[in-house]
Amino acid sequence: MSTALLLVDVQRNMLEGDGAIPAAPLVRPALTALLEQARAGGAVIVHVQNDGSEGDPDLPGTPGWELVFPPAGGELVVRKDQPDTFASNPGLAGTLRERGIGQVVVAGMQSEYCVQATARAARAAGFDVVLAAGAHATYDDAAPAAEISAQVEQGLASDGVGVRDAAQVTFR
Repeated sequence: MSTALLLVDVQRNMLEGDGAIPAAPLVRPALTALLEQARAGGAVIVHVQNDGSEGDPDLPGTPGWELVFPPAGGELVVRKDQPDTFASNPGLAGTLRERGIGQVVVAGMQSEYCVQATARAARAAGFDVVLAAGAHATYDDAAPAAEISAQVEQGLASDGVGVRDAAQVTFR
């Protein structure tokens, strides 16, 4: 079985400008390296693009909504309007299976929302799931962003998701 990379909400509003996540200077290079490794390994790559509502920084058609990494030929782009990518795209699991995918690597934003929901949904759909540590992040909230991301990693690990440093993730 092959591996797919799901880049969740890697959009300009999250990684660029005044509204970027606090860890943007660290997460962006990790995401870049992960994407380059996935491309070099011939992995299926899925760019997930969140459609925000009126007044949101990721409202479709606005600069913040644009993907940070332009998709290369053959890479999939799916849109969503809820945290769970698979719920917004009911055919995604089947599309991945048709391409021989047995494992998905999840990376992107925001750890406690879309990344967590998508990782859990991928697991529920029967995929082996890896969360790329260092290649997902969020904003400060009730706790500092780094603590929130670490809590998500612990919770997902206890749910059977593999958590690996992004630099250690391989694609087959």
